[in-house]
Amino acid sequence: MSESHHWIVTNVIAGHNISFNMDTLLTMWLAMGILIVFAILIIRNASVIPTRLQYIGESIINYFSQITSSGMGEEEAKKHNPLILTLFMFILTANLVGQIPLRIIHLKSGELASPNNDINMTAAMAIVVSIYYIYYGIKKHGAMKFFFHGWSIGGIMTTLIDGLELFVRPFSLALRLFANILAGEIMVLTFLGMLAYFLPLPFMLFELFVALIQALVFALLSTTYITMAVNEEE
Repeated sequence: MSESHHWIVTNVIAGHNISFNMDTLLTMWLAMGILIVFAILIIRNASVIPTRLQYIGESIINYFSQITSSGMGEEEAKKHNPLILTLFMFILTANLVGQIPLRIIHLKSGELASPNNDINMTAAMAIVVSIYYIYYGIKKHGAMKFFFHGWSIGGIMTTLIDGLELFVRPFSLALRLFANILAGEIMVLTFLGMLAYFLPLPFMLFELFVALIQALVFALLSTTYITMAVNEEE
């Protein structure tokens, strides 16, 4: 499946033609629905002695809390953990949705695959992360100190490099996730065409591992960018 093969619906809104990738929207809402149900089940059955589901949820929260606390301090980490955890859980769930055999539902064009095989989806998340850490960096240090590092040679070079990174980071986040998920789905589809029953299975199992790794990488890189933005400069 290529990026252009989506179920595209075009509507006229305020005199402009606006196109929507409906397959991406449907699987995105499916992933969000799964997460909402997961959260409700954990909260409803929460107890001092955790159930298996509650233990899984608490383990994920504790893992990211330890990572963020070690980098930015416990108080600062409490502000940013909700976003980081949401990114990880959504990306992981969205990636796994792509492994569900939704291809049995035939669309006029495109297919119900992971929403992260759409560059629009991954770019949107990357832009949110960029706006988020820039906002908190300015809030913590002030706009002048956040963007400008002095008139010395080192300060000017650092300013130019940091300015370039503000544009490179969202591209890197978006393309890394998009390319890995899309490449995995293309590989599985290729082997499905060659031998429909047994040959794709090892690659489908490998894609489950990739789904976890890509969600973790996106969340950890977001954590790093936020930490760099809010930490006090030496």
